[in-house]
Amino acid sequence: MKIEPRDRAFDAHNPPDLDLIDDCVHCGFCLPTCPTYVLWGEEMDSPRGRIVLMRAGLEEGSEFTDSMATHFDRCLGCMACVTACPSGVQYDRLIEQTRPQVERRHDRSRSERLGRRTAFALFAHPGRLRALAPMLAVSRRIGLDRAVANGPIGRRWPRLQALASLAPEVRLRSGGSKPDEFTAGRGEVRGRVGLLQGCVQRAFFGDVNRSTARVLSAEGYDVVAPSSVRCCGALMLHTGYEEEAKKLARRAIEAFEDCDLIVTNAAGCGSAMKDYVHLFEDDPVWAERAQALSERTRDIMELLGSVDQRRTRHPIEIRLAYHDACHLAHAQGVRAQPRDLLSSIPGIELIEPKEWEICCGSAGIYNLLEPEAARQLGERKADNLLATGAEAIAAGNPGCSLQIAGHLRARRRELPIYHPIQLLDASISGTERPKRTRGWSL
Repeated sequence: MKIEPRDRAFDAHNPPDLDLIDDCVHCGFCLPTCPTYVLWGEEMDSPRGRIVLMRAGLEEGSEFTDSMATHFDRCLGCMACVTACPSGVQYDRLIEQTRPQVERRHDRSRSERLGRRTAFALFAHPGRLRALAPMLAVSRRIGLDRAVANGPIGRRWPRLQALASLAPEVRLRSGGSKPDEFTAGRGEVRGRVGLLQGCVQRAFFGDVNRSTARVLSAEGYDVVAPSSVRCCGALMLHTGYEEEAKKLARRAIEAFEDCDLIVTNAAGCGSAMKDYVHLFEDDPVWAERAQALSERTRDIMELLGSVDQRRTRHPIEIRLAYHDACHLAHAQGVRAQPRDLLSSIPGIELIEPKEWEICCGSAGIYNLLEPEAARQLGERKADNLLATGAEAIAAGNPGCSLQIAGHLRARRRELPIYHPIQLLDASISGTERPKRTRGWSL
């Protein structure tokens, strides 16, 4: 339903859709799956509570308050409520309509604005992340990262503490950090696939991109991995910076238009690219092109789970806990395929942790913007994964891997964390198990 502009909390540009709001019957099925409600038991920090605030913001005479901004900001955007909802409420659409409203209508402090801009200026630029590699390596070697995370500096600046605790291990060696821009498919070619290298994935988890290209090639796909697409815009889109997200999305659309399918191996990126159709729905120039890309985008597990395997899987003996990345399991609905593909590898014992549906607290840059809530969720997730007794963890999103690794490290219980595609790659090649992912190699 179209809302005419009046004096109200939300402006007239794409406010939360009243018809979607009306789908919510306030039944409460979402409550046990909402991370912030689980933590605090506060109604306004639940999906149905935030929907009440969205409705209030559409009322004539309403004002956008600091309290409204706080409750919207506290939402991780994990979309577990979408999976749980029996009424089909599209909370994912509602919160992504609301985020830009918060940025336009709420007067953030200078430090709040600076925190967001700094995160975008760093994490959406793989080249800048790579430049950090030597400093991260040195800080780990001398223990500076632990001193910042656990000392008075970290306590004084919680966001700096969170950043220090998340910093991945890096190796200072040369070569082989990126896949080739073109990798030919083996045997009869099934199609031409574009591979998004991503920003954090490319900078710190290059092994994942190389494994993705190798497996796709082995299964008969020509792989195009353009380095010109530095970021898909997911961080901006999921934080409400609409125009910045569009600029990056346009580059991705142009780069992949000659591909039959586009493959992502980072859950947040796949979710964002599938959402381009909504990001550009009012743009007469880009709407059709954005929709075409969204319809052709697949997570790597989603694609491989939809075709017959061509290559033999060799055994990997390992007890493996599978972590559901929220933007894969909830936002994209890809839950069975990773489990099926991992279970197809002889020797893997797949273990399910408790509270699979509860977010680990990463959620893009949420762990930097809301460090205390993210810390509590990260500790909870680490405890549940350790309780499985697994030897290793599989996770389909780089942010989740960094978050979980940081909290395991804090417990001195580090476990290898693999992307599922790395295990498939090792199985196809006959390697006993993949090398442990330690981060970017300089």
